[in-house]
Amino acid sequence: MKLNNIMRALFLLIYMMSPLLTHADSPADDLFIKGNNYYAKGAYKEALDTYKKIITTGNQSGAIYFNMGNASYKLGDIPYAVLYYEKAHRILPGDDDINFNLAFANSKTGDKIEEVPEFFISTWWKSVYLSYSASTFAAISIVLVLLGSAFLILYFFAYSSVIKRYAFYTAIVFFFLGLFTVFITSRQVNYFEDHKEAIVFSSPVTVKSAPADQSRSLFIIHEGTKVNILDSNNGWMKIKLGNGNVGWMKSSDLKEI
Repeated sequence: MKLNNIMRALFLLIYMMSPLLTHADSPADDLFIKGNNYYAKGAYKEALDTYKKIITTGNQSGAIYFNMGNASYKLGDIPYAVLYYEKAHRILPGDDDINFNLAFANSKTGDKIEEVPEFFISTWWKSVYLSYSASTFAAISIVLVLLGSAFLILYFFAYSSVIKRYAFYTAIVFFFLGLFTVFITSRQVNYFEDHKEAIVFSSPVTVKSAPADQSRSLFIIHEGTKVNILDSNNGWMKIKLGNGNVGWMKSSDLKEI
């Protein structure tokens, strides 16, 4: 792994852990509770509007986007439900409730895209670095480094050669596991940065062979469908579907995740 990726991951770990050292934002908490109360009463639009207020203050979390997805689904707005569930998934990729609701919302969209199967090792490795959130991996790495430091201190101050040897090798193991967790965190961050995705918000949309209205029509997709963004050109975006189909569509028909 490149040095700049390691440094970026380390800065990310510090950023992720900093909220643990400060008090929660009370206004955001109050709005979250207010939104939940609206949702419990069946006032889904008011709940969604309240959650949006939290986002506009700069506070984002998987729980907020998850609740926004739930409220949007209750309002029958499948494209926004998918968008918010996808945003929640990027923050909490290993959350079972988010993944279940996302899959359920996708089943309600007009297009049933069959994903191109991945090599089983790639699938397994992705399941590893997406098993927990980046903040969870950050906490684990910090704990591992602290444990390694504790055993290293024991190594320097222990009198028994047996204890010193045990403490030294144990410290090495903890430091290695800590660095490996940093690597996993960096891999997760790079994965989401490399996968620019968007949700279709118009229906139907004719995907073109080139970024021009007069170009040849390739296929049609509908609102709620997730696409990968490959390129952009003068108000058009080159997209790729999970089944491998590639084409151009207008940027105004998409909302990036």
